[in-house]
Amino acid sequence: MNLSELNKIAAAMVAPGRGILAADESTGTIKKRFDSIGVESTADNRRDYREMLFRSADAMSKYISGVILYDETIRQSAKDGTPLVKLIEKTGALPGIKVDKGTKPLPSCPGEVVTEGLDGLRERLVEYRGFGAKFAKWRAVIDIGQAHEMPSYTCVRVNAHALARYAALCQDEGIVPIVEPEVLMDGSHDIDRCVEVTTWVLKETFQELFYNRVALEGMVLKPNMAVPGKKSAKRASVEEIADKTLRVLRECVPAAVPGIAFLSGGQSDEEATAHLDAINKMGPLPWQVSYSYGRALQAAPLKAWSGKSENVVAAQRAFSHRAMMNGLASLGQWKADLERKAA
Repeated sequence: MNLSELNKIAAAMVAPGRGILAADESTGTIKKRFDSIGVESTADNRRDYREMLFRSADAMSKYISGVILYDETIRQSAKDGTPLVKLIEKTGALPGIKVDKGTKPLPSCPGEVVTEGLDGLRERLVEYRGFGAKFAKWRAVIDIGQAHEMPSYTCVRVNAHALARYAALCQDEGIVPIVEPEVLMDGSHDIDRCVEVTTWVLKETFQELFYNRVALEGMVLKPNMAVPGKKSAKRASVEEIADKTLRVLRECVPAAVPGIAFLSGGQSDEEATAHLDAINKMGPLPWQVSYSYGRALQAAPLKAWSGKSENVVAAQRAFSHRAMMNGLASLGQWKADLERKAA
């Protein structure tokens, strides 16, 4: 393991003012996104859409540090024959790859899942490195149930262990792991229950990373923010979310980790930006705190594009705007009136 090289890549992934574009939607997920704009989810349409994003020179060169790709995408070439990986590299951003195989039901734990994909992972990492991947991503999914029976200790433990095994394999193959233990915001729980579960999940994850000898200096953490569930009757202010999220991170995340790149987890575009900004305004922080957003970066450009070539420029403009807003938020320099000016 070349730790200095891994650390250099990890630092570049969370460079000040930049963040990671999560363009690693599975075929099923991208189909749902395309259905919402009335576009058929074919390999060519998926390629055209992602090529449109990667050719957004303004956004990619100024505000995007890396792109998480799906297995199909890392193998695809643009219409002119240029590999999509090369388009990303030309902008100065780093190509990355989602390597997990998705979730499966967890035996004896009703309603809970475990992320699979460790079998054959080393060989896949070698192949992806050959395509140009500098980092990888593995997502664990933790759901908060109605009562305190979910998540179970089994669910938290097995997912933390799988994340650590994946991270160790990545570092052994010279690839920086994004460690993503996501506590979902789908339930009716309040923010304090989210804090409780997120603290537990992060502590368990870092313990497993230690047991598996993962070098913290050569990884990036992709956590959820502390937010109430979507169905919760008790909402939380931007300031409360920022304060409680930061308290969890200070308690659980060692300073050796170069950076934290939040997932948006179902928040609206502006919510994800406002919360990231509020967290950074509470600095100085021991880590670079940035973003690794999928839908919160892509919803506006996807709608503007709508599968039509004549809409490419408008879609790229929408993407550049959202990337710039999040870039400012990662510096604690975002203001709500910047959104209104753009509108």
